[in-house]
Amino acid sequence: MQYDNKVSLVLDANSKNEAFARVSIAAFATQLDPTLEQLDDIKMAVSEAVTNAIIHGYEGIENGQIYIQCKIYKETLYIQIEDKGKGIENIEKAMEPLYTSKPDMERSGMGFTVMEAFMDNMEVISEIGKGTKICLEKKITKN
Repeated sequence: MQYDNKVSLVLDANSKNEAFARVSIAAFATQLDPTLEQLDDIKMAVSEAVTNAIIHGYEGIENGQIYIQCKIYKETLYIQIEDKGKGIENIEKAMEPLYTSKPDMERSGMGFTVMEAFMDNMEVISEIGKGTKICLEKKITKN
């Protein structure tokens, strides 16, 4: 598939970079002329994925990086957010609403649920010791 446009970002796994990732991907998405609601959906999903990579993927690991690739094909925005951290032991369990492996950090356990709710498609690929990749899709339709 030949994409119309794409951009890649590599960020340090630092919570200070979460807002940059969110705003950068939203800015890239503006070329599809999304509604404000669609932009908010994209920002929320990106924020959750990046935060999960920082908090869960790189827990106890220094100098981690988050790799973001964003592509546009026709009317669809494709986003991949990947870490090279710990990986997820049980993806099915991790995706259950309200499940959190960090109750001591007052995490809500809604990260994957939020991503699924705000995007049209989500896939989670993870391997223990190798990291996690979140693949998101959002179709930008004109009313």
